[in-house]
Amino acid sequence: MKKAEKNLEALRGNAYPGRGLVIGLDEDGRHLVQVYWIMGRSANSRNRVFVADGPTLRTEPADASKVEDPSLIIYNAMSEFEGTCIVTNGNQTDTIYDALAGGVTFAGALETREYEPDAPNFTPRISGISIIEDGTVNTYLSVLKKSPFADACVRNTFQYEALPTGAGYTITTYTGDGAPLPSFEGEPYLLPLAGTPGEIAQDLWEALDADNRISLAVKAVNLETGVSIIEVTNAYEQATA
Repeated sequence: MKKAEKNLEALRGNAYPGRGLVIGLDEDGRHLVQVYWIMGRSANSRNRVFVADGPTLRTEPADASKVEDPSLIIYNAMSEFEGTCIVTNGNQTDTIYDALAGGVTFAGALETREYEPDAPNFTPRISGISIIEDGTVNTYLSVLKKSPFADACVRNTFQYEALPTGAGYTITTYTGDGAPLPSFEGEPYLLPLAGTPGEIAQDLWEALDADNRISLAVKAVNLETGVSIIEVTNAYEQATA
């Protein structure tokens, strides 16, 4: 936990880690916890909210009349398929869901995808799944990013047969601010997941830069019953028609 708390302090000092996801267990080990947050600097990127619908989380425009380009900002971020909980930073959520439904693996699904086509940043696609079976959790995390040497994709996949209690493995799209934005490097790092879903949401929301944070969601899945809840925090309210 000391390492996780130290990483949380580092996150507080990072103006722009971009989009991030965290996967771990709550403090009593009874719930899988998945966290996803988004940040934004452009008007188009900031014009978003999270909407939870049962076990599904999606992004929607805060003001539909101001959307400039929905292609990389509107998508399902969390979904579930037969005991497998999916979380990603883009429309590869649907790619993974459809692949699992067709008998294809997580890695096989992502072989069809690569980093986002948003030059000059070429934002990495970050994805995770947790397979719940008989109260145990097998977790995979993936980072797809552009090679620094060619127009090719670097594919990093991490598998965890056990998750920490009270902490979670974290990947983000960027390591910090810059021009272009520097892509995530190294292995997933730990962040604390202490307290209720609401308390976890508050701790991580407060750690994100107040000028750039847009939305954050915490999903808690009971390992015994499979029932899930999603706690959502949005910087902006959704405009009504």
